[in-house]
Parts: sequence; structure tokens; C-alpha cells
Amino acid sequence: MAALAAIAVLARRRALLKSASAVVAAAILCGLMAFVGGVAVLAGTTGERVVACAPGSDTRAATAGATGGLEIRNAGKLLYVLTPRQEGVARAYISVGKQLHVPRSGQIIAIMMALQESGLRMLANPGVPGSLDLPNDGSGTDHDSIGSAQQRPAAGWGTVPELMDASYNARAFYGGPTGPNHGSPRGLLDVPGWQAMDKGPAAQAVQVSAFPELYAQWEPTATAIFAVLETDTAPASCLSPTAGNQNGGQVRNLSQLRQDILRFTQEGLGGKYVWGGTAFKAWDCSGYVQWIYRQAGIELPRVEQWRVGARTDNPQPGDLVVQNPQGPDNWGHVGIYAGDGMMWSALNPAVGTLLHPVSWNSGTAYYNLLER
Repeated sequence: MAALAAIAVLARRRALLKSASAVVAAAILCGLMAFVGGVAVLAGTTGERVVACAPGSDTRAATAGATGGLEIRNAGKLLYVLTPRQEGVARAYISVGKQLHVPRSGQIIAIMMALQESGLRMLANPGVPGSLDLPNDGSGTDHDSIGSAQQRPAAGWGTVPELMDASYNARAFYGGPTGPNHGSPRGLLDVPGWQAMDKGPAAQAVQVSAFPELYAQWEPTATAIFAVLETDTAPASCLSPTAGNQNGGQVRNLSQLRQDILRFTQEGLGGKYVWGGTAFKAWDCSGYVQWIYRQAGIELPRVEQWRVGARTDNPQPGDLVVQNPQGPDNWGHVGIYAGDGMMWSALNPAVGTLLHPVSWNSGTAYYNLLER
């Protein structure tokens, strides 16, 4: 009986050992699969064809950077066009972030914030004495908010000259032990657990905006901007195949009139949004469109400009984009189609005139005003 008991114990031990070996093997396999999956995800996020390109010499191409901007493209899709001033602001956030050893995610959050708050522009404010006398890219009117992060002197963010400096905006936004405000108002590094947050809520934790949901929409663009500006690699020509421009042929094959429309569209980038405005870079959405077409020799009505065109389901760059339906054949927003699901418009007072996804507004339709 004792021998039988010993055999039974030995059998159970072998069974347990076999089971444990199976568990270890499964764990190793799962770990390997997780590693492979992690590599795939990493390749998907860091292997994206994110490029910055500068306009080429062929002015007829009328690419999005035709006025000297830096095109930010991902897999050939145009995400944003940075003017030299906007590029400088973005680089300030990245440079200060590196100095403070802010993780990559934090620097992307900073760029998301500045895209939403100011369109990466240094904004003065007529209600803030002295701000208009300092170098600026236009003005805003939100309380006493100024600068690229729309920080308020009255809230303790800094003095007017300090807040009209992009590097100071970055240091104040990041905060932390060496931040200029010593945690009051708090910066990103002063927010407990910010790295575990989604990027939009993390930006909101610092900015305390009345529109907290708006930061998240900038994450893809901010990520691409960070990817191309964190190094000092010279940008390729936008007309070069290495620039990843999959629509170069489409743009070059446009009529001269459409190329002219796109060229004038670029000249308005960075303009501020002024309700009812029609002046250059001080316009609302229809004022911007009217100005563009006027430069190309086409006079449009001040409003409801789609009524002089024909609706199309096959939009081409230069066509009108209408959005936010307000009734039959009536829309609340208008812009210019850029291709690739993108459009240019004077979007709102917060970000002004920029390139942005068509999907940011609802109820979209397209009108051809050029070939009828």
C-alpha cells in the first residue's frame, strides 16, 4: 500500500510539473505575442510616413505651402500648414519641453493646447494694455487672455511682456518645480497623474477651458507636428516624391483658375476671425471665401455664396464646402475644399483661419462655382 501511495504521489507531482510547464510555455508565448504586437503597434505609430515639406519652385503646383508655409503630411495626407511664425511657436514648446525633460506625450499635449487656444499664434488683446505694442500675430478678445496659450495676467500667469513670449508660455504651461508660477496657477507637471490621462483632459486640467472637449481634436495634428519638428532635419520639397505627397499629380492637373484659388487661399492662413469682417486676415468664414474668389477675378455674394454654384458629389480642390445646416439650402459655415478630406476656413475666433478636417463640422455639402 505504501508503494502504491508513493507511486500516486509521484504521478501527481509529474502532472503538476507538466501543468506548470504548460502554463510557463503559454506565458512565454503570450509574452512573445504581446512583444510582437507591441512591435507592430510601435511600428504603426513611429513608422508613419509623417513628413514636413517646403514648397517647391513650381508655383503652378499651388500646393498648400505655396506662400512659404511648412506642410505637415502623414502618409501623403495634408494635416496642417505651419507659417514660419507658427513653426517658431511650436518649436518653442518642444525646446522648453526638452529642457525640462517633459515626456513626449507632454510636449504633444502642449502643442494640442496651443493649436486650440491660438492656432500656434502669439495673440495680443485690445483689452490688455501694452500687448498690442509687442510683436504679435493678431489679437483675441477672450477676457484678458494673451499669447500662444491664452494665459491671463489677472489670473497670475505672468506679466504682459512675459505672456507675449512663446518660451515663457511654454514654461508656464509645463509648470513643475522650476515653473515660473510655482504651482499656482498649476502647469501640466503640477497635475497629479497627468501621464495616465487622455491628452485632451490633461490639457484641460491646466487650461480650465469653457470648451474642454475641443483639445482632443488636435491630437493627430499635434502628434505629426511634434514628429517633424523634434529633429532639425531639413524638409524635402513638396514636389519631391520623398515628401509623401500623394496628391501632387491631382494638384498639378488642376485648371489654372483652381490653382489660383488655392494660391490665394494660402495667403489667408493665420488670419483672425472677425464676425462680419471682410478685410484681409480680419474676416468671417464667408468674408474669407469672398476675398479668395475676388483675387481670382470672381465676385461672389457676401453670404450664401453656394447659390451661384452647382452642388457636386465629386468635389475638387477649390470648390466650396458648406456645413452646419440651418434649413433647406442654407448652411452656417463655408470654406474651400483642399482635397484629402481637408478644408480651409475661417473657423472661429479661437483658432482663426486654418486648414482642418472637413469632419470637424457636420452636414457637409460641396458646390462647384468654377465650371458650370
